[in-house]
Amino acid sequence: MESNKKKGYTWAISAGVNAAFAAISAKFFSSQLKYAPVIFFNVIMWGCYVNSMKALSSLQATVTNFATNFLFSGLAGFFLFEEALPAKWFAGAALIVIGVIILSKSSIEKKTHTS
Repeated sequence: MESNKKKGYTWAISAGVNAAFAAISAKFFSSQLKYAPVIFFNVIMWGCYVNSMKALSSLQATVTNFATNFLFSGLAGFFLFEEALPAKWFAGAALIVIGVIILSKSSIEKKTHTS
């Protein structure tokens, strides 16, 4: 079970990275060529995201995907496009990471409904 959960997080992180690659490729390529890599990375992202939801709760998969996309996109903007990252961005990023860690440690139990 624990191995399955680790695979789920690996898929969710892969989904976030591919989502960031889609955004990065939109900035790198000329206007006529940008759609192919954006579509490619988004299709890969959705495949990874669906696989992550097979092993994790939808909440855990979604926030892990979002956090990875946010962090990777921000750092790519800083390193590749020389965009400024103020201290508030790092504070927000740290809070997002802490939130993902808390969610990953929590056990989400399925509620059973009785009639």
